[in-house]
Amino acid sequence: MKLFDVYPLIPIEPVKAEGSNLWDAQGNQYLDLYGGHAVISIGHTHPYYVQKITDQLNKIGFYSNSVIISLQQELADKLGVLSGHPDYQLFLCNSGAEANENALKLASFHNGKKKVIAFKKGFHGRTSLAVAATDNPSIVAPVNETPNIIFLPWNDELALESAFNLHGHEISSVIIEGIQGVGGIHEASVSMLQKIRALCDQYNALYIADSVQCGYGRSGHFYAHDYAGVFADIYTMAKGMGNGFPIGAISIAPHIQPKHGLLGTTFGGNHLACAAAIAVLDVIKQENLMEHAKTIGNYVIEKVKAIPGVREVRGRGLMIGVELEIPCGDVRNALLKEYRMFTGSASDKYTIRLLPALNVKKEDADAFIEALGKTVASMKVQN
Repeated sequence: MKLFDVYPLIPIEPVKAEGSNLWDAQGNQYLDLYGGHAVISIGHTHPYYVQKITDQLNKIGFYSNSVIISLQQELADKLGVLSGHPDYQLFLCNSGAEANENALKLASFHNGKKKVIAFKKGFHGRTSLAVAATDNPSIVAPVNETPNIIFLPWNDELALESAFNLHGHEISSVIIEGIQGVGGIHEASVSMLQKIRALCDQYNALYIADSVQCGYGRSGHFYAHDYAGVFADIYTMAKGMGNGFPIGAISIAPHIQPKHGLLGTTFGGNHLACAAAIAVLDVIKQENLMEHAKTIGNYVIEKVKAIPGVREVRGRGLMIGVELEIPCGDVRNALLKEYRMFTGSASDKYTIRLLPALNVKKEDADAFIEALGKTVASMKVQN
């Protein structure tokens, strides 16, 4: 049997990892500044994380949600405190797409309405409704198409007000990334997020903060949306939550009432997934990684801004988009081949995406800054 060919693959196979480093089968060492799409939050094979999962596996790895799993409550308690929302409710699932799918579904259950406001260049997942709310027609199958999604321009408050004026009685929810990831690291403005909150309150709609990529401390806040000073009704999360172990969740405001059978999952919240997620929260707290992400991120942003050939640097903390004056494909390839550094792309062909572990070292940041400067200078000469 062949693998179904859906990914263009980098011709490198990592066989070992530690911290922000990867090694291939030939023993070559690479600096990981992408973390497998923002998944590696506390570094590869963090010893505390490995120990917590190992200990749990030696006890019990899985049972379904038909029984008490006390690790779920431990995870909920720690997540509530660290996120600043101890009064919210937690539903555990397996991925970011599943988190967004459940959030959109729960909002519709809550208010009985159908329409969803989403935004241009947004990415919310590949499952049925999550992909319908994603601004990429090439990944939306005919069966996913629905008239219930209203796409609006990014950070356009007048368009948002107009949409609510026209469809307010039909709008179930507004879903928005605090910082767009795939779209090229574009930050939602404070006034836009505050406007979403106000209009959702006015029209009995729910504000869904997609924190799948921009959450879990990456921005320097637990949820990237927090810089706006307003709370969402539902926060979705996944990527950095398990440091590579599949887990997702939605954090649900207390005014949204649960009911048996409303949501469900077989694998969500299993023993191993919870052990992984608890370990991540413990490390984020013990090593003060949100503050570290903010400090190192600010340092990288300021240094990269000064590199000739860099048009713009966007983002917060360790969610950074570097927009070049030239297409970034050759630059990323050179960084990988000549400097052995993994970086990420975006839908914007000029933008490099940086999503390293939250505990990436300053010397690693310096190595990237130097390599980027040399590579961009070289490419500009060639062009």
